[in-house]
Amino acid sequence: MPYASNADLPPGVRNHLPEHAQDIWREAFNHAWTEYADDPRGEEVPHRIAWAAVKRRYRKRGDEWVPIER
Repeated sequence: MPYASNADLPPGVRNHLPEHAQDIWREAFNHAWTEYADDPRGEEVPHRIAWAAVKRRYRKRGDEWVPIER
């Protein structure tokens, strides 16, 4: 299901990503949810796409997600 705000995100996303990364995750998930609505794998594909979008801009350093320096 699409997420209306960051407060609605799953705890694993909401409690671990910085707010900007949550925005990226939510927007990518919502877009993928629409694009892959008929996919039999359900939410698996949108979740993978959302995490891939976050990993283009952030990386995990220890237990913390930090922006990738460019």
